[in-house]
Amino acid sequence: MTSQKHIAPFLLFAFLILGACNYTIKIKDGRTAYDRKQYAAAIPMLQKEFGRAKTRTEKGQLAYRIAEAYRQNGQDAAALNWYSQAYDNNYGADALKGYAYTLKKLERYPEAREAFKNLGIEIGSPYEYRKEITACDVAAGWLKIAPQSGYKVEAAPFNSPQNDFSPVFYADGRLVFSSDRALGKGDENYKWTNNKFMDLFIVDPEAASAQVFDGGLNSEGNEGTMCFNKNYSEIFFVRAVGAYKGDDQYCKIYTAQRAGDGWGEPKPLPFQREKINYLHPALSPDGNTLYFSCNDSEGWGGYDLWSVQRSAKSESGWDEPKLLSRNLNTPGNEVFPFFSADTLYFASDGLPGMGGLDIFRTYKADRNAWAPPVNLKSPVNSGADDFGFIATDAPTRQGVLQPGDLLRSGFFTSNRPAGDSRGGDDIYRFEQRVPPPQPPKVDTTPAKPLAYKMILDGYVLEKIFSNPEDPNSKVLGRKPLAASTVQIDLNAKKTNVTVGEDGHFSLELAENADYFFLASREGYLANSARFSTRGIAKDPANPVQTYEVEIVLDKIFRNREIVLENIYYDYDKWDIRPDAEPTLNRLADVLRQNPGIRIQLGSHTDCRGNNNYNEDLSQKRAQSAVNYLIGKGIDPGRLSALGYGETQPAVDCPCASCTESEHQANRRTTFKIVE
Repeated sequence: MTSQKHIAPFLLFAFLILGACNYTIKIKDGRTAYDRKQYAAAIPMLQKEFGRAKTRTEKGQLAYRIAEAYRQNGQDAAALNWYSQAYDNNYGADALKGYAYTLKKLERYPEAREAFKNLGIEIGSPYEYRKEITACDVAAGWLKIAPQSGYKVEAAPFNSPQNDFSPVFYADGRLVFSSDRALGKGDENYKWTNNKFMDLFIVDPEAASAQVFDGGLNSEGNEGTMCFNKNYSEIFFVRAVGAYKGDDQYCKIYTAQRAGDGWGEPKPLPFQREKINYLHPALSPDGNTLYFSCNDSEGWGGYDLWSVQRSAKSESGWDEPKLLSRNLNTPGNEVFPFFSADTLYFASDGLPGMGGLDIFRTYKADRNAWAPPVNLKSPVNSGADDFGFIATDAPTRQGVLQPGDLLRSGFFTSNRPAGDSRGGDDIYRFEQRVPPPQPPKVDTTPAKPLAYKMILDGYVLEKIFSNPEDPNSKVLGRKPLAASTVQIDLNAKKTNVTVGEDGHFSLELAENADYFFLASREGYLANSARFSTRGIAKDPANPVQTYEVEIVLDKIFRNREIVLENIYYDYDKWDIRPDAEPTLNRLADVLRQNPGIRIQLGSHTDCRGNNNYNEDLSQKRAQSAVNYLIGKGIDPGRLSALGYGETQPAVDCPCASCTESEHQANRRTTFKIVE
C-alpha cells in the first residue's frame, strides 16, 4: 500500500515547513533532536554519541542520522562522508543509497554510476536504479559541452550565509526573493536550520545588501516564493499555516492587493484544500491564469504543476484547478514555474537530469498542448538542486544575430557547492549569448517525412522487503514481476498482455487519449495505473517521444496485519480527518480492483489511558474507517472492524519509558486480508 522514494532536500520552503511545529521540550540528546527535525542542533550531539558508541550497529545507526541531518540542511559534502561511515558500519542499503545520490549531486558521476550499480545488486534488483546509471552517463556528457553553451553564470553579490532563493522581478528593476537571513522577522530561529524563519526581501541586483520587502506581509512564521501581476498591484505568495491546532504546518498561496505604500490583508486563495501543500505561484503573461505546484494525490505523483483560471462567473473568482499534461508532470516533483513571454520554465527531479532538481523549458504549441520539456543543461543545471529560474529576453534587433550577441539574462537558484557561493541556497546571475558556430554536420541520408510517435513502456513490479515475510518491514526497492497480466483499456476497448521476466510491456499511444491499466497475478493484489496523452504536443525536433508507467503489485499476506500510513485521529476522537482520506481512498480502490477479498480494519492505541477506555476508543476508530469505505461504495459484507486497544503494541516498551515516536508507532490503523 505504500512506496518509498528518495527525496532530495530541494523544496526548502515546502519540506522545512513540514516540521514547523514549535517544540517546548528541552532537547538533551541527538536522537531526540533528529526525530523532532531539529537537524542543526542534532548534528553535534549525534557526533558526540557516535564517538561514544560501543558497537558497529550503533555506530551505523548514528552515522546514518548524521548524514541525513547534513543532507536535510543541504551540506552534501559532509553528508557523503557519514553515509560512507554508516555503510561501513553495516547500516545497509539505505546508507549506500544516500551515498550514491550524494555522489551524483556532487557531480562525481563515474563514482555515482558504480554506487548505483552496486546498490541494485545489493537489493537484488538492477531494474531499480537503471535510470540513475543512464543519467550519470548523460550528465557527464553535458558537463563536457558546457563551455559551448553560450551561458555565463556567477553568484549574485547579495547572497547571505543563509538560504536565499526564488527571485522575481519587481517594478523598479529590483528583485524580490525569499530568505531565512538574519534580518528576518521575529526573535526565534527555526529549529530545522537554526536560521531565522523565511521572509520576503527586496534588493538592487547590483548591490550587496537587501531589505525587508514589506513588514505587513512577513509574519513570525514562514513566507516565500511570490509573483506579481503586470502593474505590481497584486501579489501572490506562500505562507505556512496549520490545519489543526498543534499540527504540522502546510503551505498555502495567499494574495494581497496594493494599498498605498503597503499591502492589504493577505487572504488564502479559495480553491485550496487542507493538508496539501500549494507552492510557487506564477502568473501567465496575460495575468488570467495562475500556475503553481501542488502535491495533491489526484496528480501524477510528488509535486505537480497545475493551473487555475480567473473567473468572473465563479463566486470565488477562480475556476477549479487543472493538472498540466503528463509530458511535463512525472511521478517525481515539478516545481517553481515561471513565464518569460510564451516560454514556461520550471524545475523537475522526475525528468532526466543531472542530479537533484534541474531547470527545463517548454511552451504551448497550441491552446491546450505543451511541447516536450527541454533540459537547460550545464552550466545552468548542475548535480545539485537548480530552480527558481527567471529570465528577460534581450531586445529584438534587426539582422542576423552574431556570436556573442545577448539572447537573454536573468537569475536562478542553486545549492551547488561553488567556491563563490555563501550559503545553502544561493541566487545566481546568468547571461546567455549566441555561442560560437559549430562545424557543420554533413548528412547524406535523404530526408524522410516526419513520423510522429508516442511510445509507452510499462513495467509490472513487486516490492522488495528487508524481511520477505513481513509486509510492514522496510521497502528496499522494486523488481520486475514476471508472468503478470495487464489489461489495457482505451475507450472501453480492452486488450490483455502477459509480461515476461523483465515485467515489461510496450504500446504505441494514440493522440488525445486516456489509458487505464489493470495488472494482476495470482497471489498478488491487482493494481491499476493511468496515462493520458491529452495536452502533449508534437515536437519536430523529437518526433518520437517515449514515456513510462510502473504498476506495483502487493503480495497477499493472508491474516497478517498491514499498517495503513497517515491515518491519524484527534485526541479522544474517532472521526476520519481529511488527511486520512487519501489513504482510505486508495484502500477503497484496492477493494474495487480485488472484488474477491474481505478485510478486517483494526485500530490500536498506545498504552496511555485505562484498558477499557482504549478498547472502546479503538473499536470506534476502526468502525469509522469501515463506515468511510462503505460510504465509498464498498459492500459492508466485505468489511469488519476490530479495536485492539493497547493489547498488541508494535513497540513493546514500559509505558512510562516509551518515547513519543514509540507511542506514535503503537497508535496505528491496520487492515488484514481475511479471505
